Amino acid sequence: MRKWFWSFLFIAFGFVCSIAAERNPRTERISGSAGDVLEDDPVGRLKVYVYELPSKYNKKILQKDPRCLSHMFAAEIYMHRFLLSSPVRTLNPEEADWFYTPIYATCDLTPTGLPLPFKSPRMVRSAIQLISSSWPYWNRTEGADHFFVVPHDFGACFHYQEEKAIERGILPILQRATLVQTFGQRNHVCLNEGSITIPPYAPPQKMQARQIPLDTPRSIFVYFRGLFYDVNNDPEGGYYARGARAAVWENFKNNPLFDISTEHPTTYYEDMQRAIFCLCPLGWAPWSPRLVEAVVFGCIPVIIADDIVLPFADAIPWEEIGVFVAEEDVPKLDTILTSIPPEVILRKQRLLANPSMKRAMLFPQPALPGDAFHQILNGLARKLPHQKRIYLKPGEKILNWTAGPVGDLKPW
Repeated sequence: MRKWFWSFLFIAFGFVCSIAAERNPRTERISGSAGDVLEDDPVGRLKVYVYELPSKYNKKILQKDPRCLSHMFAAEIYMHRFLLSSPVRTLNPEEADWFYTPIYATCDLTPTGLPLPFKSPRMVRSAIQLISSSWPYWNRTEGADHFFVVPHDFGACFHYQEEKAIERGILPILQRATLVQTFGQRNHVCLNEGSITIPPYAPPQKMQARQIPLDTPRSIFVYFRGLFYDVNNDPEGGYYARGARAAVWENFKNNPLFDISTEHPTTYYEDMQRAIFCLCPLGWAPWSPRLVEAVVFGCIPVIIADDIVLPFADAIPWEEIGVFVAEEDVPKLDTILTSIPPEVILRKQRLLANPSMKRAMLFPQPALPGDAFHQILNGLARKLPHQKRIYLKPGEKILNWTAGPVGDLKPW
């Protein structure tokens, strides 16, 4: 019986592969409001003033550790560079819709390349003290017309462990600002209403250089490379990824439809282009760079992260291009994926082949129309005009500057 079952799956798998490997893959335009929003042009719809901060908040930090340019949190650096030459930039703060404070808060890496967020609250607080004492614009709204790029695991909660991040909460003086962050999870204390959720940084040039011919058959059914257990911090696997990654390994390590491993081969990008489904499970945080890689390489993302808020969710139709699997349903992954009709798989692949979809997930240099930079600006433009209630009355204060852990109050 078991042998017959796997033979049936392989026949179905082969059929899907044969129809998925079209010689001239068609693309499908995203219909309705999602497609229209994805292709919005932010130029002419908003003006952004970029504060000029001392280099200790940005350039000197990067000079100390250039690895930050290729880290998955590098969006904060490239967004700064983009805005300096963007047509939405204004040198007249009186006409600005939004104010941007360029702080490289994630560029503090361990020797192994892991970000340490512990200095970030003091750095952000120091920068806000500077702009509030040097310009009048922060004080009139207490930051409600300001935005900050905070691409930490849990955004402006500034901690990489969820329970600690929840305990800290969002840095109090950022409570009125718009946060541009990779972290997004519904009903979570680390996600403010009105935050703009963005993709993590993935190197555009490197991925472009590893493209394989479009007519290459997708001969891998399910693909994943990465950790299943965080051996150093959670050897039993029950806490890391809320046990979802451990469940993938324990249930499918010997399943021939699943090409999964902790090994990260040199052919990683090429392999994703040969796969039909790419697993995108949560790790310590709900998101991972695999989401970007899957979209760019046309591999249907299988999103395993309950209540995740996905990048640019008002512009990208994630339900149409991806597959969502509840964390508790991981043991049924094989049944779920093999039950998807071939015509549904083909439509998802056609949507993923749309160049506008891929561009929206990347931070290229130089910038391109419709890329992630522009999607951030589109998100800011859609929040305009500001409501009058964001402006404070003379002498009015809402934020508590002394709230938060005592260590955050130390000078930076």
